[in-house]
Amino acid sequence: MNSTTSPIINALLPAAILTTASMSTLLLPMLILILSLFLFLFLAGRRKSRKLPLPPGSMGWPYVGETFQLYSNNPNTFFALKQNRYGPIFKSHILGCPCVMVSSPEAARFVLTRANLFKPTFPKSKERMIGPQAIFFQQGEYHTRLRRLVLRAFLPEAIRGSVAGIENVALRALQSWDGRLVNTFQELKTYAFNVAIVSIFGKDEISYLEDLKQCYYTLEKGYNSMPINLPGTLFYKAMKARQQLAQIVAQIVSSRRMQRKTEANDLLGSFMEAKEDLSDDQIADNVIGVIFAARDTTASVLTWIVKYLGDNPSILQAVTEEQEEIRKSKEESGDEDRSLTWIDTKRMPLTSRVIQETMRVASILSFTFREAVEDVEYEGYLIPKGWKVLPLFRNIHHSQEIFTDPDKFDPSRFEVAPKPNTFMPFGNGTHSCPGNELAKLEMLVLLHHLTTKYRWSMMGSESGIQFGPFVLPLNGLPLRFSLKSRAEEQAV
Repeated sequence: MNSTTSPIINALLPAAILTTASMSTLLLPMLILILSLFLFLFLAGRRKSRKLPLPPGSMGWPYVGETFQLYSNNPNTFFALKQNRYGPIFKSHILGCPCVMVSSPEAARFVLTRANLFKPTFPKSKERMIGPQAIFFQQGEYHTRLRRLVLRAFLPEAIRGSVAGIENVALRALQSWDGRLVNTFQELKTYAFNVAIVSIFGKDEISYLEDLKQCYYTLEKGYNSMPINLPGTLFYKAMKARQQLAQIVAQIVSSRRMQRKTEANDLLGSFMEAKEDLSDDQIADNVIGVIFAARDTTASVLTWIVKYLGDNPSILQAVTEEQEEIRKSKEESGDEDRSLTWIDTKRMPLTSRVIQETMRVASILSFTFREAVEDVEYEGYLIPKGWKVLPLFRNIHHSQEIFTDPDKFDPSRFEVAPKPNTFMPFGNGTHSCPGNELAKLEMLVLLHHLTTKYRWSMMGSESGIQFGPFVLPLNGLPLRFSLKSRAEEQAV
């Protein structure tokens, strides 16, 4: 056997060795070339990142940065000075974080719509307080799923049937103000809270309203406190209230499951659908998060609307006439049910423009926070990984290049739609506010009854603006509200 095969093997072996050697000779240079190319690209990228300058600006004192300059005075002054000195993109250091601030529509859109480059970011203490699994703190598939569930409950086709429930809340609120001197902002916070509860839980869980309210108010008091979790501190009390809130939500969820009421008729039902497979903790985090998002912002906008209408009698008169036309048309129809309908809310173009202009002028949220998830190049500057990025909505909304006479309250400017990315009261991109249609609806319903049935007057001559988490009229806008006489109603 060996003597027969050895000549064949001996004949083929040199060829095999030659072929292997030839392949090795060819593959080795190719492998070296590929590795060299990868190394070159990597080093080039590193060199490019190192060569890119940071945006111009100043970082202030060690650790505290420029936090005091931002929050001790009007933040508009801080942002305007920075923009005038450094341009539409500049660096700073606030709340212990290095950050880049952007004040052009294009830059804001870039930051808000590139979810792969910038993620929402909040202080860890606030994530704990709201709930780490709430929609605000998420990215990717889980965020997409949560957003779909919230939109399913808050899109126009879903909230059409909510008008009557919101109207009942509005009427009760206004009746409680009659003849009283009230802190307008605080009263409107209560209104927005009650609308949020009805929208989340429906009217069947109204028995839980007071418990939810008390826990939430305790939580709210500690929201902006120092995160010191020791007995007696506001933060400690807030975290205890947070646990109680989660327990109340769990009780409601359990009750619905026992009654087999898991259809998506409200936001809680949307979260509870079996196919969505959300845990009780996930449901609680998102319910509490929606209450946070729905309350103070809407109440702030409504407070400013009341303020601007009072300061501009001709605009108030025009809005009242628009709303009276709707009221009179319902009386003349002969229909016993004179409640507002979804169609009625679409017959309020001037009132809608008043809401838009208020959101522009007041700019309740002066900015929002994002965080760069990797080194990002923009307009020749480096935004380093981990830095906070702040799109400055107020600067954009008050830009003379975008809005003529930007500090003037003029709803007529919205007779023509603003240019893209120049008006962003609800943000932009995948993390824009999914509840904006509900917010506009509850404003329209309240303003209908406020302007047609009530008058209000400011007490005292003191006026001004206070700056906290939200920009507000001084002292929450103390006003005295009273019912109009029948003669006054008919005179419009």
